[in-house]
Amino acid sequence: MAWLVCGRWTKWVVLGLWVVVLAVAGPLAGKLTGVEKNDNSAWLPGNAEATKVSELQKRFQPDDIAPAVIVYERTGGITPADTAKATQDAAAMRQVDGVSGDVIGPLPAKDGQALQTLVPIKVDAEGWEKIVDVVDDLRAATGTPADGMNIQFAGPAANAADSAEAFEGIDSTLLYTTLVIVAVILLITYRSPVLWLLPIISAGVALTTAQAVIYLLAKHAGLVVNAQSAGILTVLVFGAGTDYALLLVARYREELRRHEDRHEAMALALHRAGPAIIASAATVAVGMSCLTLAEVNATSGLGPVAAIGVVVGLLAMITLLPAMLVIFGRWLFWPVRPKAGSVEPTANGVYARLGDRIARRPRAVWIGTAAALGVMSLGLFQLDASGLSQADQFTSKTSAVVGEETLARHFPAGQGQPIVVIGDAASAPAIRSAVAATPGISEAGEPVIKGDLALIEGILTAAPDSDAAMDTIERVRDAVHPVGDAQVGGLTAMTLDIHNANDRDNRVIIPLVLLVVLVILGLLLRAIVAPIVLIATVVLSFGAALGVSALAFRHLFGFAGEDSAFPLFVFVFLVALGIDYNIFLMTRVREEAHQHGTRRGALIGLAATGGVITSAGLVLAGTFAALGSLPLVAFAEIGFAVAFGVLLDTLVVRSVLVTALNLDLGRWMWWPSKLTKVRDEPTPAEPDRDLETVA
Repeated sequence: MAWLVCGRWTKWVVLGLWVVVLAVAGPLAGKLTGVEKNDNSAWLPGNAEATKVSELQKRFQPDDIAPAVIVYERTGGITPADTAKATQDAAAMRQVDGVSGDVIGPLPAKDGQALQTLVPIKVDAEGWEKIVDVVDDLRAATGTPADGMNIQFAGPAANAADSAEAFEGIDSTLLYTTLVIVAVILLITYRSPVLWLLPIISAGVALTTAQAVIYLLAKHAGLVVNAQSAGILTVLVFGAGTDYALLLVARYREELRRHEDRHEAMALALHRAGPAIIASAATVAVGMSCLTLAEVNATSGLGPVAAIGVVVGLLAMITLLPAMLVIFGRWLFWPVRPKAGSVEPTANGVYARLGDRIARRPRAVWIGTAAALGVMSLGLFQLDASGLSQADQFTSKTSAVVGEETLARHFPAGQGQPIVVIGDAASAPAIRSAVAATPGISEAGEPVIKGDLALIEGILTAAPDSDAAMDTIERVRDAVHPVGDAQVGGLTAMTLDIHNANDRDNRVIIPLVLLVVLVILGLLLRAIVAPIVLIATVVLSFGAALGVSALAFRHLFGFAGEDSAFPLFVFVFLVALGIDYNIFLMTRVREEAHQHGTRRGALIGLAATGGVITSAGLVLAGTFAALGSLPLVAFAEIGFAVAFGVLLDTLVVRSVLVTALNLDLGRWMWWPSKLTKVRDEPTPAEPDRDLETVA
């Protein structure tokens, strides 16, 4: 099959097919942003109580309305002139395009130092994209405040506008940042002014094709795509795709030193490296697909998006890239072109010397390394993945957060975002009484009746995104559930349900991914001990990465906490992608062990793959670090944790810990396969010993 990709004339057919695919996919990929869903429904758990209330709420009020709250503040007390200005502003804001419904206010605060006006904004599918413009028009309508008066914007619409601005250009920002990082690392790795372009081009084609496929599924099959999953897709395709390219090019360069014919060299490189690459991609794709079992829509939607990206990236790297490499020939490697018969430099390279050092005392090395990783894992006690408040979601304080703080100083903290209780109309008075009597509720509104349902709004005394508000939601639910079949929703309830769903997803999906990876490793390596040992190193590496990240977030970056989905995302990315390096290393070790024995095979495998795994790790870490270019704490945290974890995995776990375990366990690493019967050759550390008896 390898000859079909790199044959003397079939290589041109492969290139032509990808050109056709790109021509078709390009226009479709450009439409992906238009089908993204960034409203609340894209993030809510499908069966959560707040989701059900949100659906019922459509019978009482339009579901496409988000209020903006304009706050006028004067610390010395609101003057009649201030009230007159706020009244004029309210009239002007009624004329702004995008405002739908009655503008309420200005309403005075009890302390006499502030006014608030509520402006309903239409945010249907098109409106979410235009909400920044509407809020900007409202700001223009308020004009310049009088001396001593402060005007701030708060409420759901202002928060949505800040989020929209943060996500604006996310695709282009991530793409260009990722391109620069990958290009620099490939230039350093290949030390060639031309070769680095081919993996970049292949990854770019893969990304465009994947975006086109995802667009079609989102448009016609109901796949949920949002800005988060679209951004991660870019990072994933370039990161994983370039990893596969590095492994293939490294093996191709080895074969070029052994064969004159570059077509033959590429066919052998694909034959030998292809199974490891395919197995790695399959592991990532299956691991990502486990996310479809998540209750949170945003998380479950990321699963197929990521899996599609990885599979398309794989196809590009084992078809398009080999074809282009063979078409351009050996000169691509200039100024260090691999000539047939030349010495393979990895045989005496850095990782060959590292392997020799580990071989002297492998047991001491792996115990010491595992202990160090265990100490790093102690930082997990600093992890607070209970969710981020609105004020803590951005790396800098947004205008809406400032507005919320101003609003909270003068009005009940939850007035702009009331809780919503819906139940039987016949029980409306009892439901209202239960809501009003709940600690944490300052007042309950009069019931609104529609048919057999009643809607009651309650005002929280605490900030809507605070832990105290979440506790109040729990109390209100306990109070109203027995009364009139009532259910509790609203923005605070949505946030609580998302946190609870993320906790459930962490408990269910993390063990499932571990099990899936364990099974795949067992089938690939045809052993039981090796997969268990490798999974143990992955878990230890994950704990160390999370521990160090938690300490960095708290004491270096000053973040208030972590998003409730943070552990799951980091785990899936680190395990699914980190297992790549296990597969790259262990398949080569297994290949060499058949000829040289398990211990000597471990050293040869490390020497041959150490450099390419390090380069791959740098690329993947760099691409995820690009997430830090966005002004969102959740993205910055995922980017840092995955980047650090990948580097830890690459430089320490794969190179040192796994190699030391291979050397110490010897042939028993491969039990119960036939490799347990292969006699070991002496390693440099024990030239005169019969390793078969030692094992």
